Amino acid sequence: MPLSYPWPQRPNPARRLAAAATTALLAAGVLVGCSGDDGPERTVEAFLAGWRSGDLQAVGLIDPVGNKLPSAEVAREIKELSGDLAATPPTLTRRGEPKITADIATTTVQVEWSLPGQTRWAYDRELRLAQGDGDQWQVIWEPKVLHEQLTKGDRLALRRDSAARAGVLDNAGNPIVTPRPVVRVGVQPDGVTDIKKLVKDLDAAFKAIRPTLVPGVDLGDLPERVAKAEPGAFVEVVSLREEAYRQIKPRIYDLPGTKFISDKIDLAPTREFARAVLGTVDPAQADDLAAHPDRYVVGDLVGHGGLQGRYDERLRGGTGLTVVVERPTEGGKLEATGTELFRREPQPGQPLKTTLDVAVQNAADGALRAESRRTAMVAVRVSDGAILAAANGPGPAGENLAFNAQVPPGSTFKMVSALGLLDRGAVTPDGPVNCPKTFTVDGRSFKNSDNFQLGSVPFRTDFAKSCNTAFAALAPKLGGDGLAATGRALGLEGQWDLGTDVFTGKVSAGGSPAEQAAASFGQGTTLVSPLAMAGATAAVARGRFEQPKLLIDPAPAKPAPAGEQLKPESVTALRAMMREVVTTGTGTALKDVPGEVYGKTGTAEYDNNPAHTHAWFVGWRGDVAFAVFVEKGGASTASAVPIAERFLRALPAT
Repeated sequence: MPLSYPWPQRPNPARRLAAAATTALLAAGVLVGCSGDDGPERTVEAFLAGWRSGDLQAVGLIDPVGNKLPSAEVAREIKELSGDLAATPPTLTRRGEPKITADIATTTVQVEWSLPGQTRWAYDRELRLAQGDGDQWQVIWEPKVLHEQLTKGDRLALRRDSAARAGVLDNAGNPIVTPRPVVRVGVQPDGVTDIKKLVKDLDAAFKAIRPTLVPGVDLGDLPERVAKAEPGAFVEVVSLREEAYRQIKPRIYDLPGTKFISDKIDLAPTREFARAVLGTVDPAQADDLAAHPDRYVVGDLVGHGGLQGRYDERLRGGTGLTVVVERPTEGGKLEATGTELFRREPQPGQPLKTTLDVAVQNAADGALRAESRRTAMVAVRVSDGAILAAANGPGPAGENLAFNAQVPPGSTFKMVSALGLLDRGAVTPDGPVNCPKTFTVDGRSFKNSDNFQLGSVPFRTDFAKSCNTAFAALAPKLGGDGLAATGRALGLEGQWDLGTDVFTGKVSAGGSPAEQAAASFGQGTTLVSPLAMAGATAAVARGRFEQPKLLIDPAPAKPAPAGEQLKPESVTALRAMMREVVTTGTGTALKDVPGEVYGKTGTAEYDNNPAHTHAWFVGWRGDVAFAVFVEKGGASTASAVPIAERFLRALPAT
């Protein structure tokens, strides 16, 4: 039986003729609309385009009882019904040809919303049209055109359910970052008697915390935030680890207006624990929200820097999404109806498993803790290249000198030069090599630390005592590219895939005779990072290069291939010489450290003033190789070597 709408129809002779011509088809039920100019297809397409653009002026619109509707009113209602999804109108696609029954056409429209996180929500809706005066098709509008469960005044609301953030794991598979007690320090405005004095007292207390908070606590906007807050509000200042809070509790607990809340936050074992390598997890910042508006909202936790930043998507998992219906109450307030239209369950994050060893990392952090200068230390397991610790001393919290510093290696590079000379048969450990006070190459004079001289002594003594002039004299025996070739055999300048940024070094090659002389003892244009030197040192201890590794899962896709075996006679001699550095040379401060320690000290000039020097020490004990760097550290025996001693004494001898 033909369908009709309950509003009066005016007689239309043309339509009577059309009806007479199609009596047989109507008897069978329906007509399938054709794509001619008088069919409903053009009206459907115009409506779908207007829905997306917000401009429906090209479409005739009526309500279910036939009353005409202003296009602006329908456009506004579509936007209001769309609610939280209004900013991203759906993709709308007509599916198939309209079916016409008497004066009514019906077509199916696929509605496809793009939700945050590249989530697709698609469903089909029925769109009806009525043929009115002049044979014009008009869209029958009602809220359920947008979704079958919507009524007038409803709106779509998007609910987000953050997934459980996965952890960064140590080499034993245990989470490095776990919930740890903190105290949230804040201010309650109605308790403040003197905001200027409060800021001054809090600032002094925070600066007294040891080790120093990096970055410090910025109180510049606290007076303004307190002034704008409700009288009884909690205006948060900083969250302190419980041990840091205890240091200053007597100074801040009774200050007028201060309030304190005990809480737990996901944190590493200590504040400095591999901080630059791990990165931080913080509430989404303005630049996060601007860069990824479809990924983050205010209050989300986001990884910044280090592994937390680079692998944020993996660690944070997939946010759960739910589209629900909200409806206004009698007072006009929108409340959830309990109707759920779409759900995507949160997908838990995937952990990162690292090679970091908690005991070794704590020892490295502890060794640097008392330093006021920027420092870095890396420890690598000799047997497999696993990075056991990466520590950075005072400096910006995200600065990873351990991996990314580009600094001259100084006399630690005599390890590389000596290996090259031994490989070429240019020297033997016991062969005499003169160590004069100065040595001149092409008018450039080279000297030793404190202008010492040894005279003609065995090469191993030149190495142990770190004689620059002896190495400068031997530089021609390496040739223009010999030093760089030996460096590459130890992994320097390699293409490492570590899962994070690393500088693997740049070794001087093809320079003038004076440049070659300087490069032989780690000056000139040669630059390295502590990790690059730790990797090279581990290669000497192991007998071949193997790329240091930080991540076990996910394993980097393209690690550097293992190097060829080093010449046994050369590397054996070099190891003995590095042991002699500790027993009779520049590293004797480590002689009484438990276990056999091998090493090489280094002092590196970094500008044209010979008094301006960085300090280094590289070495190994047992299965742990390491490199220590102290920016502007002066003599290595007074800065880098004591750090190495503190580190080794904090570890069990192996």
